[in-house]
Amino acid sequence: MTHALLRWPAGDLAWAWFMATAFSGLPSTLYALLTGSDPMEATRAAGAMLLPAATFFWTLFGAAAVAHGGVSLFWTLVFAVLLPRRHALPGAVAGAALVALLDLRLIAPLAFPSVATLAFWPQFADHLAWGALLGGTLGWRQGRRAVD
Repeated sequence: MTHALLRWPAGDLAWAWFMATAFSGLPSTLYALLTGSDPMEATRAAGAMLLPAATFFWTLFGAAAVAHGGVSLFWTLVFAVLLPRRHALPGAVAGAALVALLDLRLIAPLAFPSVATLAFWPQFADHLAWGALLGGTLGWRQGRRAVD
């Protein structure tokens, strides 16, 4: 089912949101592992978006899941309205690059200091991965429907 404002079926959006949310942190995690830095630093920073005073890892982990999932859902819905049905993958990656600049250079320094202190390029790569996963999943789902 497609809502009049959304350009994509709800099921496709749900799958794309899940894939992008679940796997978009891989670039920064791999970078951290390869450079010997803390692979959970970004998770703690995301958790601190909701619970800035928390220190217990599992509390921050749960808060990070809610924060990342919520932010990802917000941007998925924005992209669902704006992303063209043709060329979803490059459109989503380009849009994610713009979102990265907005998130990491404007919003985080003003509202989320824990995120603002993270290294920029690994987080930028996570945003690009989010866009690739979102756009790629939408395109794949659309292609599967065309074959059926």
